[in-house]
Amino acid sequence: MSVNKEILKLVKYGREAGLIDALDEIYVRNCILDQLKIDEFEEEDITGEEINLPNILDALMDDAYARGVMASDDIVSRDLFDTRLMNAMVDRPSLVNKKFWDLYKENPIAATDWFYKFSQDTNYIRRDRLAKDRKWKVDSPYGVIDITINLSKPEKDPKAIAAAKNAPQSAYPKCQLCIENEGYAGRMNHPARQTHRIIKIEVDNNQWGFQYSPYGYYNEHCIVFNGQHTPMKIEKKTFAKLFDFVKQFNHYFLGSNADLPIVGGSILSHDHFQGGHYTFAMEKAEMEKTFTIPGFEDVTAGIVHWPLSVIRLQGKDTDRIIECADHILGKWRGYTDEEAYIFAETNGEPHNTITPIARRNGDFYELDLTLRNNITTEECPLGLYHPHAQYHNIKKENIGLIEVMGLAVLPARLKKEMDLMAECLVEGKPLSTYEELAKHEAWLAQVQEKHADINKENATAILEEEIGQVFVKVLEDAGVYKCDAAGREAFDRFVATL
Repeated sequence: MSVNKEILKLVKYGREAGLIDALDEIYVRNCILDQLKIDEFEEEDITGEEINLPNILDALMDDAYARGVMASDDIVSRDLFDTRLMNAMVDRPSLVNKKFWDLYKENPIAATDWFYKFSQDTNYIRRDRLAKDRKWKVDSPYGVIDITINLSKPEKDPKAIAAAKNAPQSAYPKCQLCIENEGYAGRMNHPARQTHRIIKIEVDNNQWGFQYSPYGYYNEHCIVFNGQHTPMKIEKKTFAKLFDFVKQFNHYFLGSNADLPIVGGSILSHDHFQGGHYTFAMEKAEMEKTFTIPGFEDVTAGIVHWPLSVIRLQGKDTDRIIECADHILGKWRGYTDEEAYIFAETNGEPHNTITPIARRNGDFYELDLTLRNNITTEECPLGLYHPHAQYHNIKKENIGLIEVMGLAVLPARLKKEMDLMAECLVEGKPLSTYEELAKHEAWLAQVQEKHADINKENATAILEEEIGQVFVKVLEDAGVYKCDAAGREAFDRFVATL
C-alpha cells in the first residue's frame, strides 16, 4: 500500500465531492500529511484507481497505527482519527451557512438537499454504516409499519469501553446536542465532531441550530436544537416553535419527545426537536372520528386510528391550532381517570405529558398530540404504558418520538440474534446452543407453533414479520387508551372534558 497514493485519492475524493477545488489541493494535502506525521511526499499516478472513501480512510489509519501515530486501533480511536483527516476538506461554519442560506433564497428544498449531501460527503453521516442498517416493513391494522435495526451507531469493543471509562471527565461540551460540539475534536467518551456543521436558524425569535443526525434513522433525519443548554419542556411555546420551523421548511415535519422520563427521549437536558423529509405511517393514518372543541370551532379535531392515543388538530391558522393544543395540554396535565388507570400525579410526581408532531399537509397545518403517561406499577416497574416484559427480548427501550410515529428502532444486538435464530430454526438446533438466545425461547416457541414449515428460504422473512408484529404490540402497550370498546369509551371521557 502506497500512503502517497491514498493521500492523493483522498484529495481527489474531496474534489469530486465538491468539498474543495483545485486551488485547495496542495493545502489540503499538507494538512493531511501533518495529521499523519509525514514529512515527505512524492506525486504518484492514481489514474484508474477506485475512489472509495471508507477504504481510503481505513488504509491511512492502518498505516498510522502501524507507525505509532494512532495509539490505539479500536473503533472509537479510528473515528476520532479519520474525522481529523476529513476536517482538512471541510469549510468553516460561516461559509457553510452562507452557502445554505444563499440556496434557501432560491428554494428551501435546494438548501436542505445540498446540506444533507454535504453532511454525508464530509463523512459526518457515514454512508457505509447507514448501508449496513437492516430495514423492512410489516402490515398492521394501523398501516404499514417501518422496522429498522440501526447499525450506524458503532458498538464499542471492550478496549474502547475501558478507555472511555478511564478517560478524564469533562463538562465541555455540556451534552452532545450543544452548539459547542461544532468542530470539537472529541475524546474517548465523546464523539469527534470536527466535520460537524450547524446551520444557525431563528426559532421563536431565538437562535437555534439545525443539523442532521449522524445515525439517520430515516430520510433527512434532522435535529433542531436550542442554542442554549436548557431542559426539554412541553408547553404552549413548544407548539409555536414547531410551527415556526415547519413554516420555514414546509417539506419537513418536526416533532418533540415528551418531557418526562420513560415516555421521553434519551436527552431530556437539552431542548430539541427531530424532523425530516419522510412520511411515517402515523401521518397516513386517518381520523376515526372528529369532534368540535368549544371555542375552537375553526380547528378540526379528531382521534387518529393509531395504537398510541393521538388527537390530530388541523387548520389553516397555526395560531389557532397552537391555542387549541395548549388547551388540550392543560387539560391532559391535570387529568385523572381511575377507571382507565390514568393518574395526573402520584405522591407529587407528574405523569401526564404529550409527544407533539407538526407538519404541513397540502393547504393545511396539522399537529398530532400523542397523549403519554409514565406511571409505573409493581407488575410494570419500567412503565405501565411502556413495552411490557413479554416483549423485552425484542424491545425494552423507551418509546420515543420516532417510534411513536411508526418506525421501530431496534437494538443492534438483534441482527446477530436473528441470524442465530434462523440457523436454529432451519437446522433444528436447540436455542441453548447460543447463550444470547435464551431470552427468545418462549417467543420463538410461539413462532414455531404458528409456522409449520420453516426452511432456509423463508426463515428470515418469518422472523422479520414476527418481530414487526411484536413492535406493533409494543406500540399498543404505549397507548394510554387501547383500540377497543373500553379504551375508546375512556378516550371519549377525556375528549368530553375539552
